[in-house]
Amino acid sequence: KEYKNRIWVTRPRPGVDRCASAWLIRRFIDRKARFAFAPEDRVRAGAVPFDMFHEEGFGHRGNDCTFETLEKQFRIRDARVAVIGQIIHDADLLDERFGHKEGYGVDEILKGWARQGIPDDKLLERGMELIEGLYHAAGK
Repeated sequence: KEYKNRIWVTRPRPGVDRCASAWLIRRFIDRKARFAFAPEDRVRAGAVPFDMFHEEGFGHRGNDCTFETLEKQFRIRDARVAVIGQIIHDADLLDERFGHKEGYGVDEILKGWARQGIPDDKLLERGMELIEGLYHAAGK
């Protein structure tokens, strides 16, 4: 209940982990989530930080990227989400732990859009659409 209908805040210029985490938040945790962007030192009161180097909220923990942290914290048990978690982990942490290459393409697309000057909110929206596509592809 405490994570419903909230503002979730992350750093500007979202990349693969932030876009995937936002998708996970809206799809499985907080369907009415709103997203905002702020530097590390300007997280607004009451907002839930994610993928920020912040003592509160959700971020990298141990060997996990933010997506994996959220997946575990909210006990999301969905086989396709588990696959996406591995894909995002490999793309974000660059450790090839799971041997997935799909996330590198998503990451490169996001970087290309960022270089085009696309605003943060549009980058996040487009990135979430890419992750939705991955979700459906993972179910094949």
